[in-house]
Amino acid sequence: MEFMAEHQPSKVHQPPEIIVLGPPSVFKLYYKQFSSRFRVLRPWESPLSLPRFLTAEAQNTQAALISDGIRLTSAVLHHLPSLRLVVATSAGINHIDLVECRRRGIAVANAASIFSADVADLAVGLLLDVLRRISAGNRFVKGGLWPMQEAYPLGFKLGGKKVGIVGLGSIGLYVAKRLEAFGCAISYSSRKEKPSVSYAFCPDICKLAANSDILVICCALTEQTHHMISREVLLALGKEGVLVNIARGAVVDEKELVSCLQSEEIGGAGLDVFENEPSVPKELHELNNVVMSPHCAVFTEESMRDLYELMCANLEAFFSNKPLLSLIPEE
Repeated sequence: MEFMAEHQPSKVHQPPEIIVLGPPSVFKLYYKQFSSRFRVLRPWESPLSLPRFLTAEAQNTQAALISDGIRLTSAVLHHLPSLRLVVATSAGINHIDLVECRRRGIAVANAASIFSADVADLAVGLLLDVLRRISAGNRFVKGGLWPMQEAYPLGFKLGGKKVGIVGLGSIGLYVAKRLEAFGCAISYSSRKEKPSVSYAFCPDICKLAANSDILVICCALTEQTHHMISREVLLALGKEGVLVNIARGAVVDEKELVSCLQSEEIGGAGLDVFENEPSVPKELHELNNVVMSPHCAVFTEESMRDLYELMCANLEAFFSNKPLLSLIPEE
């Protein structure tokens, strides 16, 4: 099914109009470039509330560029009666009411696999940091503790570890390939077994955790995966087990994760995402076996450039009545 812009009378040389909701980081970085190709509605600059702005300015707007920090609900869509395309700047689309978009005939495109390699890189970086105590060692040296306390705690090697990957999509596959190069044994859990890979499939998350030294969370956040990494899963991972989450914070029961880390019921965690961002539990700040980053796995110069090009390509394809490059298919 192709989604195309409706033909409407327009002024000569008038660029197509889009509304930007967020605004996404890629729009901030490529503001001039977006503005040279499209007439951009910027509701965050208006004194009007979003519903009033949409009613006043966006009744004929057919395309939206949206960050993952904005919830595109049926209430918001109600104020955009002409909308026919939503372009999400993230791979995840749990912030978009997909059912309502389908009902209204609105196409949804996302970032596809643009970020997969960069996210996988950060997952491995967080894991190495936790195991080899890199950030803790940095604080140790900069804090002047080395001359006073020469003995530094031993870390753990990555090679030979058993790694369980939760969600073997594009990002999960990139993580698996990278960790294979370290000599890790890979197994995975996913909605369906992947016949194209040689890794061991384990549909039971608790069993996967029990058979792994490291659990890497790469799955999408859905109603089914919310708090899927429960206390039971964490206890199965064990006292020397390490959890890495580069998916969405709410896939993990954060209160139980904090409890297990404080009581040393798991060995450590590398976290790029949190349940109530940008709020992070204060208890995690004091733990040397926890390494955190501010949901920045996708933020590289290269990925932002590639994202800008993909977003523009989707928008221009829509306004040119051509197939979208990263359309989310109907299930």
